[in-house]
Amino acid sequence: MIRTMAVIGTGLIGTSVALAASRQGVLVYLSDRNRSTARTAAALGAGLARTPPEQVDLAVLAVPPSQVGTVLAEAQERELALVYTDVASVKAGPERIALSRAPDPSRYIGGHPLAGRERSGPLAARADLFRDRPWALTPSPVTSDAAFNRALELVALCGAVPVVTRSRAHDDAVALTSHVPHLLASLMAARLRDAPAGMSRLAGHGLRDVTRIAGGDSRLWADILQSNAAAVAGVVRRVHADMSRLVDALDRLAGPDGGDRDEGMRIVLELLDRGVAGLAEVPGRRPGDPGGGSAVRVTVPDRPGELPRLLGAIADFGVDSEDAAVDADGTGALTVGFTVRPVAAARIVASLRAGGWEAGRPNGAGPRFTEKVRKGDGIPPEAVSK
Repeated sequence: MIRTMAVIGTGLIGTSVALAASRQGVLVYLSDRNRSTARTAAALGAGLARTPPEQVDLAVLAVPPSQVGTVLAEAQERELALVYTDVASVKAGPERIALSRAPDPSRYIGGHPLAGRERSGPLAARADLFRDRPWALTPSPVTSDAAFNRALELVALCGAVPVVTRSRAHDDAVALTSHVPHLLASLMAARLRDAPAGMSRLAGHGLRDVTRIAGGDSRLWADILQSNAAAVAGVVRRVHADMSRLVDALDRLAGPDGGDRDEGMRIVLELLDRGVAGLAEVPGRRPGDPGGGSAVRVTVPDRPGELPRLLGAIADFGVDSEDAAVDADGTGALTVGFTVRPVAAARIVASLRAGGWEAGRPNGAGPRFTEKVRKGDGIPPEAVSK
């Protein structure tokens, strides 16, 4: 059982881990190379900004990927903790350094909570940041059972769901689902610097959606991209190939030749259709489709005010009204369908039933809310959304 913990690095993720653990009664010690940052986290209730008087049960290394190996070696040399984990978004590099440089790599297990915000720093931290979110664990070939089990305790303290995989598989997955999307958002946002005056008056939801994550810490993201450069480059090459085809198609559409325009339209439609098909793989983005998430059905009496009341309720779970499907069944009631993250489905159904609605999973199927985890399990599709 985790009673004491040290968190090294008090940015958004480190402070959020500390807040979650502190609220579960864990005594947390905070440190950061910027002492004022650690003191800010302490003032938020995340723990004590001081050195632990004795060895703690667990040390969480909330530092950039390139620093994990060095910080781990230093912490183990001074016997800071019984077990060590990290929360960096790249895993293969830190694992490789841990195996070669850490005094006792058996007491280390890689970790990565798949949650975040557009803001950074301790003031952006939240104790519930990881609730119902996947938390990747990447045990190395020498990770002990004690370290593995202690990491599972941390995931449970933070209300997250453990997903066990290998470090290289993790890095390949997040290159596609997190690192390249951030790059593309940044490249699109960069175009706005040279936009005509007054352009912002025509900015709609599309622009805000595409650029929303571009405001992250540039130095941290440069470190992440450097640490996962090979996997990111592979995805970028495939995007580049599609962009090259798109440029050619648009040139054809802009030209005078009718035959060229027909071919250009064919290519554009193909690329757009592939995007629509790919969107179905993103959990919760296709109404009523259980393939990418867990479907929920709610029966709503067909009387004034009931549908808006339900839409307001599901908005609290992060479901946009535009992502819900409504059907009339001919009995005087409406059926509303939407998809959510599988790990949250049971909680949402229970909450809606408490609100007076008839809610459940299609055909009575219940979500697999907890599953046995083992070293070497793969990442399921729902675990790599950000």
